[in-house]
Amino acid sequence: MNRRGFMTAMGSATMATGSMAATSQNAIFELRYFRMRTGNQVQRTSDFFSKHFLTAAQRAGAGPMGFFAPVIGEQSPFLLSVVSYPSLAAMESIYEKMAADKEFHKGFDEYNAVGELSYIRMENALLRAFNSMPAIEVPPTTPKRAPRLFELRTYESNNMTAAKRKVKMFNEGEIGIFRRLGMTPVFFGETIVGRNLPNLTYMLAFDDLAAREKLWRAFGADAEWQKMRVQPGFTDPEIVSNISNSILRPMPFSPIQ
Repeated sequence: MNRRGFMTAMGSATMATGSMAATSQNAIFELRYFRMRTGNQVQRTSDFFSKHFLTAAQRAGAGPMGFFAPVIGEQSPFLLSVVSYPSLAAMESIYEKMAADKEFHKGFDEYNAVGELSYIRMENALLRAFNSMPAIEVPPTTPKRAPRLFELRTYESNNMTAAKRKVKMFNEGEIGIFRRLGMTPVFFGETIVGRNLPNLTYMLAFDDLAAREKLWRAFGADAEWQKMRVQPGFTDPEIVSNISNSILRPMPFSPIQ
């Protein structure tokens, strides 16, 4: 596949949902998994992200963005890129700029050189940010601060009505409880292109595993949450059919740390 073809394939999912672009100011998030098999693939992909993709995407106007490796996660090893775009139209424009970026082409060609696989498969999803959190919130950091751990959670629903109720539950209460308890939301998005639809995915940041455990215990015991979770129409059996999660660490060059 040529460079332009690759970039077009990366963005082709936008065509299926482009009619929604003019109806929302909420950001679009692209979550792209690079499935690996060997340590060399991990290093090659990490080098591609840090030396070529990150800077080219920033030049083209994408961001915020983050790059992560699993601490605990299904189908490991993998690397995950999370890239934010202002809209679906902006996403297509950014892909076009990257496809025409000669400096990016050099790294792209090296990464995709025939004879050595850089990854086994790629898998991606497009998400639209929630109304109550319309963009990625990059946690503040300092050069001396230890990197955080990040939890990525996906909630699947049996149908679109149930999925919309779960989004409403987050927008109108659950995210507020997270913040009140000291959790650090990074993004919340409803999946518009991807697998196992309908679903939503969100990311939280924690100082470490001990902090994560403490905060989730506090959330589970919170009186406001206990009241919310038993309201008719908003109980888990009615609106959530499956929950999956991964614990991630940011890669050293990731702007989100």
